[in-house]
Amino acid sequence: MSPRTARSRVPGRRPAVRRHPRRPGRRRQRAEDRLIGLLIAAVLAVGLVVVVVNWLLAHWWILAVVAVLAALIGGVRLHQRQQRARWEAVRAQGLRYGLAQLDALHHARFEDAVRDLMHRDGCRDAVRVGGGGDLGADVKATDPYGRRWVIQCKHRRDGLAGSAVGTPDLQVLNGTARQVHGADVAVIVTNGRVTAPAVAFAEQQRLHVVDRHTLGVWASGSRPLWELLRAVPPPRRPTALS
Repeated sequence: MSPRTARSRVPGRRPAVRRHPRRPGRRRQRAEDRLIGLLIAAVLAVGLVVVVVNWLLAHWWILAVVAVLAALIGGVRLHQRQQRARWEAVRAQGLRYGLAQLDALHHARFEDAVRDLMHRDGCRDAVRVGGGGDLGADVKATDPYGRRWVIQCKHRRDGLAGSAVGTPDLQVLNGTARQVHGADVAVIVTNGRVTAPAVAFAEQQRLHVVDRHTLGVWASGSRPLWELLRAVPPPRRPTALS
């Protein structure tokens, strides 16, 4: 046995392992591939833009036709919107309610009807806010003269046969309409009846009462509510109507 063979058989000693040079990692290779792909995509995009621009320059009349069509379509849509607005205005001005119709409404729909009547009269921001925690305000609106209206609605399904609106109802309105809601005109509207003490209290506190009779005139006609009430505050600002 040769010494070389003996050394190779020495117990506990492993044969030497040859080390190969390291190759680039897979992550690096993927990053390079991604970068190359992005460069190719950018070159193609620039080339496509150049081709499209050159084509449009050579066919400029197409751009003119598209611009004219877009202007025509925009004009038609604008005319349609204006036409709808005019029809809505006409519909609002022609809004009418009979007392029998108002009696048959749910109390929430009665508030909607009062809001719509205020909108008919020119209060473009009229909104119904009635509900839990309304603090005495069911409808709010600003009239064309700049006055802020706060309206409390009291609907009675039985009309005059229902329970009367009393002083406590007016006291709630009086306590919140101006202090909380900033009202210039505080109104209570009912399709029923109002007690004499409540009417007297309203006069003392500069509140306005729209009873069944006044409501019938307002809802079935075209006169705004401020023309039907006495001692309405003067306009806040001059307008074409003042």
